[in-house]
Amino acid sequence: MTTFQIAPSILSADFARLGDEVRNVVAAGADIIHFDVMDNHYVPNLTIGPLVCQAIRPHVQVPIDVHLMVKPVDRIIPDFAKAGANIITFHPEASDHIDRTLQLIRDSGCKAGLVFNPGTPMHYLNHVMDKIDMILIMSVNPGFGGQSFIAEALKKLTIARRMIKESGRDIRLEVDGGIKVDNIRAAAEAGADTFVAGSAIFGQPDYKQVIDAMRAELARVER
Repeated sequence: MTTFQIAPSILSADFARLGDEVRNVVAAGADIIHFDVMDNHYVPNLTIGPLVCQAIRPHVQVPIDVHLMVKPVDRIIPDFAKAGANIITFHPEASDHIDRTLQLIRDSGCKAGLVFNPGTPMHYLNHVMDKIDMILIMSVNPGFGGQSFIAEALKKLTIARRMIKESGRDIRLEVDGGIKVDNIRAAAEAGADTFVAGSAIFGQPDYKQVIDAMRAELARVER
């Protein structure tokens, strides 16, 4: 039986009161805190670094899932591991040696994953499934919050789910970008089990109401 997990992205949180925001969203039922790291190089935006991760780590007991949209990526991985990250994912285009970067994440004490943009082929997974704990399918082009869901991502989720099943490994399948109450079920039925949502949660006055509505949709998924 699949365990669905909701992972609010703090990219859409109120940064002036970030400690309160992460505590409140976990109290509302979040399973994971999703951390979007952008470098104004790999993507055209600049967000947050390891010091912010270190600052919020004492405020929550749930895993912190760090999505690195930076290039080159290896230099920053140990810093996020030391800052309290539990899961670190990166884009294959941002690494010269994907196998080595995955191993670096694991050697740093974190779970490791690869991220696939809408235009990124899935073949990067072919020879590294033994080092992967999570696959993240982007349902928007990375760089900014609040974008609309790209339906083509559902096909990629189906492909990724098939690859996970064929591998026989326990690998989470995460989806990120435009996820909200009215499309979370479709993403789950395509194979996703972990759902990143930013503005859909933090843009609403009642976090619990949104997360409960998402779980109600997930409860309707045909398995």
